[in-house]
Amino acid sequence: MAEVGDFIWQRLAEWGVKRVFGYPGDGINGLMGALARTGDTFDYVRVRHEEMSAFMACGHAKFTGQVGVCLATSGPGALHLLAGLYDAKMDHVPVVAIVGQQKTTSLGSDFQQEVDLHSVFKDVAAYVETIATPAQARHVIDRAMRIAAAERAVTCVIIPNDVQMMDAVPSPPRAHGSNFSSASPARRNSSPTEGELQVAADLLNQGKKVALLVGAGALNAGLEIVEVCNLLGAGVAKALLGKAALPDDLPFVTGSIGLLGTKPSWEMMRDCDTLLMVGTTFPYSEFLPKDGQARAVQIDIEPRNVGVRYPTEVNLIGDSAETLRHLIPLLQQKERGKWRETIEKNVADWWKDIHDRAMESANPINPQRVFAELSPLLPEGVILCGDSGSHTNWYARNIKMRPGMMGSVSGKLASMGSGVPYAIAAKMAYPERPVIAMVGDGAMQMNGSAELVTVKQYWQRWSNPCFVVMVIVNHDLNQVTWEQRVLSGDPKFSASQDVVDFPYAQYGELLGFKGMRVDRPDDIREPGSRRSPPTDRW
Repeated sequence: MAEVGDFIWQRLAEWGVKRVFGYPGDGINGLMGALARTGDTFDYVRVRHEEMSAFMACGHAKFTGQVGVCLATSGPGALHLLAGLYDAKMDHVPVVAIVGQQKTTSLGSDFQQEVDLHSVFKDVAAYVETIATPAQARHVIDRAMRIAAAERAVTCVIIPNDVQMMDAVPSPPRAHGSNFSSASPARRNSSPTEGELQVAADLLNQGKKVALLVGAGALNAGLEIVEVCNLLGAGVAKALLGKAALPDDLPFVTGSIGLLGTKPSWEMMRDCDTLLMVGTTFPYSEFLPKDGQARAVQIDIEPRNVGVRYPTEVNLIGDSAETLRHLIPLLQQKERGKWRETIEKNVADWWKDIHDRAMESANPINPQRVFAELSPLLPEGVILCGDSGSHTNWYARNIKMRPGMMGSVSGKLASMGSGVPYAIAAKMAYPERPVIAMVGDGAMQMNGSAELVTVKQYWQRWSNPCFVVMVIVNHDLNQVTWEQRVLSGDPKFSASQDVVDFPYAQYGELLGFKGMRVDRPDDIREPGSRRSPPTDRW
């Protein structure tokens, strides 16, 4: 007879789950045994650390739009998931965490690896529940998947290891207290009323200096955003998670906004009289218009996200692309005026300025030049996975996104160590596409080097083996060093900030990969064949 573990995997398969990122442990022995019995139903990716499984589940959800699933054992394994799960929560992507727990008979006895997982996960998860009896498994799995998908949230299912190996109950008894759930999604389908759309259109039509700000919620609304900008004579800035929403060769796209943003984005927000925000929870209000300066409309699928950063007059709740398609017929065509011309001039001046900055000399290499040289060489359909550090500035500013490219970073959590696991998840989901991880030496030493072993384990299954890890080495946790200096007025604290040398390229060669070391500006575009010495600068 099938066990609860078998039933759980069968139910997840009915929900369309095909890939699971995890790490084993005795707290999930029953689930691991059942997973082995599924044959090739699931692609199980074993990471080097449970935190990476959560980051990979988050990356999978970001790049595919599907629910990401991660798996960890009880106690320390479950605790290790938290950083990656908070990354998913704060960037509004759906992830289900399945974690083990000690036997039900031992709970409450201060048993080995016994942790109050309900308390641990109740903040990060929109839904967290323990399966205490086989008859409960069906509706708990169904609710966890349905809520994660519908609310773009993290959910968590806790399963004691004795329950995992009990006889499954696919259909609970028809009795008081039983629940009969289904493996069917419940998508949010709210949309603004005609009246709300007309009020928003009237406000936007009255604007003389219209600016747009778009985020991750607008990634599938690029065509509609371009049409809105052309109708309203507007420019558009992009929050970092929305970098791939629009190509950067459009003359009215001002690029990133905020601490990592561009001068044209700052100027546009400083001078606009009307603001349309689409699919963004960009956190830094000081980079938006001054309070009361601009009349504002916001579009978001979540009511809780609107009117938080800036005082909006009209909030349109719904899918970004669909809402814009309903709004567009109500917008009036404006003549191309000085506002749009100023935006386009500022953008053109910016790209020249940023190129000139990138080509300035440095010892040994100007990091901006690395990204400026990389940008035009990026292959079609590339997926770019950034990390958190000073290199994130150059990804935000110097990389020109083109149609078909994808890219993401750890957004609101801004966690170090996300770049390589994101890239692995992207490559697992799209084995035919080139993938590039862009990380600093601090993040690479944090977990990237270990996860290259995961790449070694799986790369031969990829139809296109193009997987590049670009490590920017400055021997410094540079973003924090900069923040200490600028925000606190303190000099660099070397004991805290220095990053030791490590031969990254040689290490890659040790794993069987091609390793290249670049320490001369002229070698960035066409690197020489020199092998890397022990003191590596990449």
